Amino acid sequence: MQPRVTIIGLGVENLETATAFYQEKFGWKLTNASNDNISFFQLNGVLLSLYPREKLAEDATVSPEGSGFKGFTLAYNTRTKEEVDEVFADLTSKGVKIVKQPEEVFWGGYSGYVADLDENLWEIAYNPFLELDADGNPLE
Repeated sequence: MQPRVTIIGLGVENLETATAFYQEKFGWKLTNASNDNISFFQLNGVLLSLYPREKLAEDATVSPEGSGFKGFTLAYNTRTKEEVDEVFADLTSKGVKIVKQPEEVFWGGYSGYVADLDENLWEIAYNPFLELDADGNPLE
């Protein structure tokens, strides 16, 4: 199996409002593959999909119940500390829930966390040890 991720799928309570969150707050555009049942956003090399939580759980044959920390985070890395602060200022002005303000972190970077409408955590981070190409992809 090749090492890759094609789609990150998030189960959401309300597809319409979750889709609007990513469009309006993050400024992301839906792909043409999106429809009334699922939303797709093209990230650099990966698709983010939003799908109703109950239906996603049913498809995976697991219980849709769950609360608290989900055991994973999503990360958006920047090229500078200043860019982290710029992203936070923009998201704050749009009413996005700030979970943790950006700060210097133990591993040598600078990061904070925001949450989407379904409490999925997004780390907005600058990692001085991770160089990004022009498209935001990590370089080896």
